[in-house]
Amino acid sequence: MNLVVVSNRVARGKANEPMTGGLAAALLPVVEKSGAIWVGSSGRVRDGLHKEPFAEIESLGAGALALLDLPAAHYGGYYEGFANSALWPALHSRSDLIRVSADDYRSYREVNAFMARALLRFNKPDTAFWVQDYHFLALGAELRELGVTGPIGFFLHTPWPERGVVESVPRHRELIEAMLAYDLVGFQTEQDREHFLSYVRAELELAVQDDVVLSQHGRTRFSVFPIGIDAEKFAQNAAKAVTHPDVSRLRRSLNGERLAIGVDRLDYSKGLLNRITAFDRLWTEHPQFLRSVSLLQIATPSRGSIEAYGNLQNEVAKRVSDVNGRHGEVDWTPIRYLNKGFGQGVLAGLYRTAQVGVVTPLHDGMNLVAKEYVAAQNPADPGVLVLSKFAGAANELDTALLVNPHDIDGMARTIVTALSMPLPERRMRYEAMMEKLSGHSIQQWFADFVGALQDSQSSKVVAEPLLADSRSLWTLRASHGRARYH
Repeated sequence: MNLVVVSNRVARGKANEPMTGGLAAALLPVVEKSGAIWVGSSGRVRDGLHKEPFAEIESLGAGALALLDLPAAHYGGYYEGFANSALWPALHSRSDLIRVSADDYRSYREVNAFMARALLRFNKPDTAFWVQDYHFLALGAELRELGVTGPIGFFLHTPWPERGVVESVPRHRELIEAMLAYDLVGFQTEQDREHFLSYVRAELELAVQDDVVLSQHGRTRFSVFPIGIDAEKFAQNAAKAVTHPDVSRLRRSLNGERLAIGVDRLDYSKGLLNRITAFDRLWTEHPQFLRSVSLLQIATPSRGSIEAYGNLQNEVAKRVSDVNGRHGEVDWTPIRYLNKGFGQGVLAGLYRTAQVGVVTPLHDGMNLVAKEYVAAQNPADPGVLVLSKFAGAANELDTALLVNPHDIDGMARTIVTALSMPLPERRMRYEAMMEKLSGHSIQQWFADFVGALQDSQSSKVVAEPLLADSRSLWTLRASHGRARYH
């Protein structure tokens, strides 16, 4: 199989280069080793005068990286508009933050169609396309329109919300029907899959049997593939990073003080305001932790031109300032707040330095920071993970201290528990989580999805007679009004 992976953001994997977002960091090592071609945005745009959309194609380990200049006329509406001001808030159950226009939707579809045309360059008889994330929900349908008949899979890295939230997205029905052009659609959790199939049953009135849906596009299977990390490699990086200058300076600056760490993109889904308030409550209700426990919060700026993100950045900065002003002293700062990213190697060392990892999103597809924090720990003296029960990672890392990020007092109490936990219990919890991480690695995730995508093509051949009947029925019903399949 000639595999082509498609995403909006790509990663080059340069040493100590900061990475924003779990998708790029997760895909990099498996693309490097698998020999896949990874196609994504170059970060630049072009006008219609240039015929060649590819800015550059370069080697990436055993594979290759193909960078694409997206069309200038539609990029803003596609990325800042529909993708991140309609889909992202809805997928994270924040339909109150949807701000989108009809032009944004048109631009989103135009960029999906543009990407499909560009991908034809890589289409061969043995090619399979694996599309990543919410930026390209309609890409499979666009590829089918261009005559691509090989396997096309899709994986959603974010959550998928309840049906009522999906219905708040403009043109939601068109998008979901377009997604049925994929042979295989993968989700992070069982709940995400069930939410999606609930919409398909209720809104599209399609039957679901054994997690398979038959539509006018054909046969689509819906499966769960929780994404992992390379825990062994991350642990090795963490041990090596102890001597990195950034990590060494942090260790020296603590002077015996204990450290909690949070690492997030600056996004409203990450629960940063609630987390900071919980630490404020901790120092207020448990003054014995003043001067003895601090929080290092790394919050990488993201999508700053979108109003909701600009407002959040101001709110978080003000909340940090208020807490530091209330609890800080001339020689002690409770919250060390950094608005910049770090390379994976440095992050591994920072995680290992912290006695508590705080991963408390309000809603998250998986959250690989939780897994990275665990993998980075010293097995002889591991730290404790405090994890939101609304992160996909909570389904696997069930020996973390699980919290409700909306319960400020509960989070503060749980952080106290983490700081007070005896070594035998810390080791027991850490070892149980490491066993899960080792059994569900990024390599296994990659292999499982690609294997299921290959199987989808052989299953398709068996289903063709039934599909012919279903397409005829769909066409007949469509001629009398809104297309329905029963």
